[in-house]
Amino acid sequence: MVLLHEGICDSRMWDSQWEAFTRSHRVLRFDFRGYGRSPLEPGQYASARDAIELLDQHEFERAALVGVSLGGRVALEVALAQPERVAALVLVGSGLPGHEWSEELKATWEEEEAALRAGDLDGAVEVSLRTWVDGPRRRPGDVDADVRARVAEMQRCAYELQLPFEESAEEELLVEDVGQRLGEIEAPTLVLIGEEDVPDLQAIADRLAAEIPGARRATLANTAHVPSLERPREFEDLVLGFLEEAA
Repeated sequence: MVLLHEGICDSRMWDSQWEAFTRSHRVLRFDFRGYGRSPLEPGQYASARDAIELLDQHEFERAALVGVSLGGRVALEVALAQPERVAALVLVGSGLPGHEWSEELKATWEEEEAALRAGDLDGAVEVSLRTWVDGPRRRPGDVDADVRARVAEMQRCAYELQLPFEESAEEELLVEDVGQRLGEIEAPTLVLIGEEDVPDLQAIADRLAAEIPGARRATLANTAHVPSLERPREFEDLVLGFLEEAA
């Protein structure tokens, strides 16, 4: 099993799952460039290419990919670039290249960027938490304070790693036309979404479930974009149950 973190977190987001997942699987997790313990450098890079190189390095000939948000997008790229390497896909609040983002979400990103330009990292972190951890229908007080604090720490770390290279490092897609090739995906797929996640991600989940052959869709209640942190036991049961059926 390979665990691919989301863009507001790093590989620490999987701490809660590590014991449960490693009981039955050989598990690889890592930080994408610009997250956690992986520095960012000037130049172009592709996160999906990095993931494939790590599969090779650690001798994972074939694996189930569990990807959240950014990690879901990377998992889709790997599944299209090297389908023989992917035994199953779990796509959680997944990103999808080419999605037409709503004006509401674009406004949120502009608010986050304005705070970063002003050097207000705390303000930017709070925008991110409000958008992704709380979700559009909940208030901060409705969410476990520890979950918010853990995501805040990881998000701030990402800002600090990425901001110095904002204009000199550029991520490129390994597979440019993911959205047009969903019908080619052969791996058994579970599309998972938090009930409180933003409408854009709900729409992407609907599309993935409709266009990936045989895909299953599941919703986790009382959680937004970080279900593995907010609802760890339910998340683990869903993922492990699906992978057992897909084996």
